[in-house]
Amino acid sequence: YKISNSKETITVATTRPETIFGDTAIAVNPSDQRYVSLKGKKAIIPILNKEIPIITDDYVDIEFGTGCLKVTPAHSENDKIIGDKHNLEIVDILNDDATLNDFALHYSGLDRFVVRTKISEELKSLDSLLKVESYINNVGKSERTKCVIEPKLSEQWFLKMEEISKPALDAVMNDEVKLFPKKFKNTYRNWMENIRDWNISRQLWWGHQIPVYYYGKDNKDYVVAENINKALEKAREKSGNIKLIVKDLTQDSDVLDTWFSSWLWPISVFDGIRNPDNEDFKYYYPTNDIVTGPDILFFWVARMIVSGFEFKKTKPFNSVYFTGLVRDKQGRKMSKQLGNSPDALKLIEDFGADSVRVGLLLSAPAGNDLLFDESLCQQGKNFSNKVWNSFRLVKSWEVSDSAFQSNSSLTAIDWFKNKFNSKLIEIDDHFIKYRISDALMTIYKLIWDDFCSWYLEMIKPGYGEAIDLETYNQTLRLLKNCLIILHPFMPFISEEIWSGIKDENDDPLIVLEWPKSKKINHSILDDFEHISQLITNIRKYRNEKGISYKEKLELFSLVSQNSKMKSVVLKLSNADLREDFSSKSKNVHSIIVGSIEYFINNLSNQEEDLGKVKEDLDYNLGFLKSIQFKLSNQRFVDNAPEDVIKNERKKEEDTLKKVKILELKLKK
Repeated sequence: YKISNSKETITVATTRPETIFGDTAIAVNPSDQRYVSLKGKKAIIPILNKEIPIITDDYVDIEFGTGCLKVTPAHSENDKIIGDKHNLEIVDILNDDATLNDFALHYSGLDRFVVRTKISEELKSLDSLLKVESYINNVGKSERTKCVIEPKLSEQWFLKMEEISKPALDAVMNDEVKLFPKKFKNTYRNWMENIRDWNISRQLWWGHQIPVYYYGKDNKDYVVAENINKALEKAREKSGNIKLIVKDLTQDSDVLDTWFSSWLWPISVFDGIRNPDNEDFKYYYPTNDIVTGPDILFFWVARMIVSGFEFKKTKPFNSVYFTGLVRDKQGRKMSKQLGNSPDALKLIEDFGADSVRVGLLLSAPAGNDLLFDESLCQQGKNFSNKVWNSFRLVKSWEVSDSAFQSNSSLTAIDWFKNKFNSKLIEIDDHFIKYRISDALMTIYKLIWDDFCSWYLEMIKPGYGEAIDLETYNQTLRLLKNCLIILHPFMPFISEEIWSGIKDENDDPLIVLEWPKSKKINHSILDDFEHISQLITNIRKYRNEKGISYKEKLELFSLVSQNSKMKSVVLKLSNADLREDFSSKSKNVHSIIVGSIEYFINNLSNQEEDLGKVKEDLDYNLGFLKSIQFKLSNQRFVDNAPEDVIKNERKKEEDTLKKVKILELKLKK
């Protein structure tokens, strides 16, 4: 480009030389010292010989190309933004069929790609083409036709958003409408504070046709009406022409953006626009929750909130729960075009509907994407099998009303009731905070670990023996409670098992009330936590020393346990807890649980592995150091909840005792 009234020139790089007929400025970065002297001057477009201003704008990348940008507002979205900022002329050089119009002079009527070749030759003949080189760049293509898309200005219908969006912004910022997870609140605010008018028209063959009717040749000769008869009345009034008839009116061929009908969904689903006083609408609007994906937070969620306040003067829902997106192993979004969506019906056939649901939910924290793998469904299937087999096990037992209820069964029932109530509080808290996957994980562990792995083992009758009636009935009640909280996640298998254990007067699971937590005896939970760790360590000791389960062990401790807890240790590890040290031999090993040391007579005659003791000591010294570092932080102590501080001090106390025991073992 030559500089007007000067011998200087300015060079730009472009991949679309045919668009120079639509250039209305050349932009440079204000910090680019190479072009400071050209600011405010005018450049001359080759071939067209039209003067355009040289402007400065921070958008221009100094390092890209020549550092100069030809600004074509009609055919580049970014150029349009620059053009609006600097109030530049807009020159549209393209016809709808991608041929050039009369602004392109002698190239009028030719296809853009034809002109791209021909204009390069003409520019070269005018000494206006410096060089041509191959360049790889991103080119947008139509999803259906695969044609290269050319940005082009066109007349569209817009909805003014600035004023009507303010109540929707305030509602979310003030938590009148809550977003879960909360991290999306900032995304929402950023969008709503920088909202632009909404382009609501689309050039498609299907959809809700724009309710605009033209009655004259000028595109401003239109009216907006519900139907053509009402449009005729308005057109006669607006034009002053009472002779207008229906045939004189033409409805706009554009259709509404699909989101423009979707934003009314909370209202229209119960006919709240046409019939606002109907009972269903009054009952369900506003609704409690909506579940959706974060990718349509602005397209749908924000606009539904806007429409709610605009048309009904209130929010459409109380809370929004955002799921993650299910992606393939490569992290790509599932789509028909990529063909990477699993066959849901095939997954259900292979794993079961409950298994697929649980497998996905366990790995899908709110708002986080999930990389789909069939192994997730297998995990769900394993859980389904675990639940079903526990039911089969219980139903297979012979029941006797004369059998005596053992101490281990009494302890198991008492413990699991308290465990269930403590976990129910945790599950309820997860639901309140919309941590759906966390709620499921808590239920999963309660049933798999606590009910199946511990409780059923504690009450299981010996081979060939019957279970007492009281324990059996209590077990069915506890299983029922587990099924109630499992039902929202696994409705089919839970309802099937329910039908096998429910009483005649029991309703189906789907209509039962959610259980309410009862008072918890924390000492029972603490005692069992200690005993379960002891049992685990005894089993580990047997494996390491090669001691058969049939061989009874004697454990000695200065700290006494109640008879009920002793009965559990005896049943699950065949070990007898004693406070009487008279039968304790000199050759002993020891197990440390918490801050308590248990001595075991050395039946294997193996020396204790001091290397493992030293390793255990080093670990506990490191653990103690981390606890004490935390407690020495005054800021942590001042701000952490009282329960957290109390727990940390208890850990410090127990670890100190354990360190002393380990040091003494090494010393001996």
